[in-house]
Amino acid sequence: MASLAGDVSAPGLREIAQLLAPFPGRAAFVTRIALMCALTTLITSAYGTPEAALSAYLVFFFNKPDRVTSIVTSVVLLLLVTVIIGIVMVFAIFCIDVSALRVGCMAVLSFGLLFVTSASKLRPVGAIVAMIVGYGLDELGLAPIGEAATRGLLYAWLLVAIPIGVAIVVNLVLAPSPRRLACAQLAKRLRLAAQRLTGTETDAGRAEFDACVREGDDQMFAWLKFSKLEGTATGADLAALRQATASSTAILLAADLAGSEPGARLPAACATRLAATMEEMAAMLDAGGYPLDVVVDVRDLPETSALPPLAALVLADLRAALEGFAVPPAQTAPPPPADRAPARGGFFNADAFTNPDHVRYALKTTVAAMFCYLLYQQLDWQSIHTCFLTCYLVSLGTTAESVEKLTLRIAGCLIGAALGTAAIVFVTPALTTIGELMALVFVGAWLSGWVAVGSPRISYVGFQISFAFFLCVIQGAAPAFDLTIARDRAIGILIGNTVAYIVFTRVWPVSIAKRIDTALEALVGQWSKIARAADDGVRRTLAAAALAQYGGLRQDLGMIHYEPSWVRPEPAWVASRRRVLAELGALEGPLFLSAGRASAVADARLNEVKRRMEQSEDPHADGDSAPHAKLFHAGRVAPAREGESGRDMDSKVSALASVIDARFGEIATAARAAQPQETTIDARP
Repeated sequence: MASLAGDVSAPGLREIAQLLAPFPGRAAFVTRIALMCALTTLITSAYGTPEAALSAYLVFFFNKPDRVTSIVTSVVLLLLVTVIIGIVMVFAIFCIDVSALRVGCMAVLSFGLLFVTSASKLRPVGAIVAMIVGYGLDELGLAPIGEAATRGLLYAWLLVAIPIGVAIVVNLVLAPSPRRLACAQLAKRLRLAAQRLTGTETDAGRAEFDACVREGDDQMFAWLKFSKLEGTATGADLAALRQATASSTAILLAADLAGSEPGARLPAACATRLAATMEEMAAMLDAGGYPLDVVVDVRDLPETSALPPLAALVLADLRAALEGFAVPPAQTAPPPPADRAPARGGFFNADAFTNPDHVRYALKTTVAAMFCYLLYQQLDWQSIHTCFLTCYLVSLGTTAESVEKLTLRIAGCLIGAALGTAAIVFVTPALTTIGELMALVFVGAWLSGWVAVGSPRISYVGFQISFAFFLCVIQGAAPAFDLTIARDRAIGILIGNTVAYIVFTRVWPVSIAKRIDTALEALVGQWSKIARAADDGVRRTLAAAALAQYGGLRQDLGMIHYEPSWVRPEPAWVASRRRVLAELGALEGPLFLSAGRASAVADARLNEVKRRMEQSEDPHADGDSAPHAKLFHAGRVAPAREGESGRDMDSKVSALASVIDARFGEIATAARAAQPQETTIDARP
């Protein structure tokens, strides 16, 4: 029976074990991060820079699996922080002697930076920059005299510069090239498709296959772009690997349909032969090359006329994708429509100065942070200053994202604080050298990094484990044993999480529902274009983007349960969107394979999905229409592709329409079964 999309429950022990399972490259990436944290601890200890724990923690934010992206991100962040620190020094001239003015400058700069963060391409690192600026102005309050204040601001710059310098060196020496990662990912896709095709995949392999389908091509194309920038790929290599990326999407979708629909299943000998070809191609990619002249021996394959219509369609699509795997088209296909992805504009988003949510986000985060700042200043309890830093680290655009992040960070804080306290009690007393402290930091960073570089469902737990652990064990330039520091810093993190939760759920709460509806409308339009795409290159490119959009929507629907009851939409709305997303998922394989052939089938089902989106009050009513093979026969038949007769096309599209009807029927049954079980879940940090 089909299940509705976006139904995400708390992971059990088995699911947590799957989320923590190793995957290619995970251990190497985590080891690099741990090494950077240990080296950062060494340098900060040697020079006695303050907030060494925060310096080590920043390593987690600007490092990526490949060396080029990591280095570019690091350099951009360093330049940005340098400019911001310069601006702060200008403000410092006017506010250094007046506490109230200094706090006002801190609030104004925080608001401005957070607004830019929300409304521009600065979003990935903007909150970190705002946090560093706040730390720099806080240093002014600790040393309100010219020379000491200047030194404090320079320390704020070093807080970022030291881990960035370490990251650049380590990535240059140890990190893999983006081309190597792109080739490895292509090889992984081929192997997973081969397992799916032959039915030899395990449960873990099935989950990995689904993740590959939903990841889209953006990361692959970014790696290929950076490989050209690095010089590890020529123009010809880039064109061939881009074509291979698009071909792999077609292979995954065809293999998925063959593995999930009995009528699309290929004969065992045929599937085994195709799988062997994929394995050979994967071995070439692992070696750093790519297969150009792929020949599938037709003597080992059955005649398509001898296969059921669905199986014949799958076989034809697989052969075309394999034989032209890395062969760029002779004539460049027209670019995809502009709504494939957000239009590339300037630095600011299109709604930067019209959407009030950007201003509200900046105000809410600033209010939460300044409340925490004033709290620990008035209490004269400097050790809980981590509440101020936490407000920046957990702030996100919607209530669901913020509460999810808060929940995961509180869990990570408790785990990290427990590990850090245990280290202080049982390990630190035996440490006598900085090398031993580095080893302790390395172990803690490796364990937390293993969680942080995994699934987004638990990655924030890893971030917070590292933050709390570093705050406990890195207390200065040498091993320290003060348990009160660990206690106070953990208390500060919990206070910051609590304040941020109250502000983001009570003051201008932003439901993720609006974003879900906008994305669903865009996804429906995307599949409408795919259904009419006659060019294989355009069809594959649009499909990869649509698959990634589906993955993002499923994650957003899963997060909606984090919203408090006064923010979350009605259960009927949630149920209707879950059903709509499940139906779009059911359309993916059939619409992709029938692209250019069955516009009537696509229009009928996509229009039905649109109508269901408007039926939030009664999402299960009037949802089951007549079998759409009849709609296909009613007219509006697309011309056959080359090599197909009209009768062949008619039978294949009718078979695909029957698959869609069966899947929609299963989804309708699942929706009716789930209707009485809709409950209201209140989110708490």
